[in-house]
Amino acid sequence: MNTRSVRRGVALVAVAAAPAIVCAQQAVTTVVTPAFDFSGVLFGSYQWKLDSLSQAQTGGSHPNQFTLDRAYLTFRMPAGDNGAIRVTTDVFQNTNSATNTFYQGWLIRVKYGYLQYTGLRNSLGDGSSVVGRIGILHTVIIDHEEQFWPRYLQQTAVERNGFFSSADGGIAGLATLGKHMGEIYATVTNGPGYASFEKDRFKDPAARVSFTPFGNSKTLSPIIKSFTLTPWVYKGWVASTFAAGGPNEVGSGENGAITEGLTRDRFGVFTGVRERRINAGLEFAQRQDESDRGGNTLASPRLVTDSTGRLWDGFIVGRPAEWFNSTSKSGWQVIARFDHFTANAHPTEANGSTDSAAYVGTTPSYNFWILGVSYDLNQRMTFALDWQKQQGTAFPAPTGTNIRAMPVSSSLFMQWQATF
Repeated sequence: MNTRSVRRGVALVAVAAAPAIVCAQQAVTTVVTPAFDFSGVLFGSYQWKLDSLSQAQTGGSHPNQFTLDRAYLTFRMPAGDNGAIRVTTDVFQNTNSATNTFYQGWLIRVKYGYLQYTGLRNSLGDGSSVVGRIGILHTVIIDHEEQFWPRYLQQTAVERNGFFSSADGGIAGLATLGKHMGEIYATVTNGPGYASFEKDRFKDPAARVSFTPFGNSKTLSPIIKSFTLTPWVYKGWVASTFAAGGPNEVGSGENGAITEGLTRDRFGVFTGVRERRINAGLEFAQRQDESDRGGNTLASPRLVTDSTGRLWDGFIVGRPAEWFNSTSKSGWQVIARFDHFTANAHPTEANGSTDSAAYVGTTPSYNFWILGVSYDLNQRMTFALDWQKQQGTAFPAPTGTNIRAMPVSSSLFMQWQATF
């Protein structure tokens, strides 16, 4: 074989092997990009105030405004095998008069920001799993209730009445039960909520069990199958006003400090159904809050007051046109909700009265209504027209320096929501 033939053979082999070499190089250098998920919820409103107090503040005219209530932007991404991260931003307007000299427009803050790890798949039955989370995460009940109640209309009753925030820094575990039987969720959080820094050394444990007893049925209607019973409990503490101690204070700690925590407990039971034709819920919740007064000195002893607030609420969001004919799809929904909140159920107790002597013998409470209709413009956009009113009941008549009349607020809203 001559030299020319050898060279020709080598060239042919090189040409034939070139695609394989290129593919091998691509296999080595190709980087697999993990799945990235971006979603969000945007909602806002136009408000027209109807109550006389609001009109009196503007010379008898009706105050009104357009606003963007919230913009939740959520980013999710895998973080290795069975790991993931989530970050949800919360866009809101700063309406706090104490801080809006800094900025009076819309701000962005983190609502959720956590990493999670999923394990024990199918260990508690088909479809089960156990998830661990750490970071800024969901508190025990509010996010669960928002699966039944549309957040763009108003906060859930528990959040609206100040039981606790919808998110907080801490650690959590979520166990999804097999065969569609429900889930168990438990947290240990800072306590103040995601809109505040940690204010004391105490941590608050909480837990809920969401039980769907008919979830695995193959014969019942989807509405009954969605029936959920959710008892929940939250055990919390806050630091005393005298936690740092001071001159002439008489607490048990250093410099007279009060080192034990003040009770901040909550518990409740929520039950509801959720299906395209109807979302409905009923709830009872109770909160207990201790606070201290006085100067924590011999001349001005520390007094611990204890108030117990109780909440009843119920709502329905339904499509009447589909109740009797589920095959006929309708974009129209009717909306109704009622909350009854007693801020202090025992105001006449010697250690529980949180107001002046004029309030002794009364049990003031608040009733809150929402009535309205909504229309789905498409699969992702909804508009609502609704009336919202809050009115105090059983408040004492204003006398002397007690000028706190029975509070009333009333507004008409045009609200909208878009998910993406």
